[in-house]
Amino acid sequence: MKRVCVFCGAQPGFDPVHAELAAALGRALAARGLGLVYGGGKVGLMGIVADAALQAGAEVIGVIPEALMDRELGHGGVTDLRVVPSMHVRKALMNDLSDGFVVLPGGIGTLEESVEIQSWAQLGIHRKGLVYLDVDDYWAPFFALLDRMSGAGFVRPEHAGLALRAATPDAALDALATWTPPSVTRWMTQTQA
Repeated sequence: MKRVCVFCGAQPGFDPVHAELAAALGRALAARGLGLVYGGGKVGLMGIVADAALQAGAEVIGVIPEALMDRELGHGGVTDLRVVPSMHVRKALMNDLSDGFVVLPGGIGTLEESVEIQSWAQLGIHRKGLVYLDVDDYWAPFFALLDRMSGAGFVRPEHAGLALRAATPDAALDALATWTPPSVTRWMTQTQA
């Protein structure tokens, strides 16, 4: 692993534990000699994880769409800030630049990005790990939904298991370092093909 993509909020949230978690993740990446790929903003958890990684000596690549450059205030101090034409290009480039994914707390955009990455893994588009960093059960409702989808027959258990969960930055990075993708990437049964 050379670089880890972090999906997280452009807001800091109300609970200071989320900001502390973002900073700890930035430092943990640098301590392992890993680069950070993220959404390119200098505000919210995005700015916190980027600043912490930079201060600890990590390479930081931000990827931000033109339409969000002003809203999310593109971070001018990162190693490499790439301004792209759309969200679709942003996600594809973040995937290309990364060897794994960690998800911090965030909103609809964070959820959308991480679920798309999980969907891409299910479809075999990539074979990279995805870990939700969850210190306070922030992501518990999402994992309950995955269980419900699996129990209802819409998601295979091995595809639900493409989303991992960790309580600390080190545990999340350990999970990425040791993760191996399942051998099954087919999402339909033989009778449906």
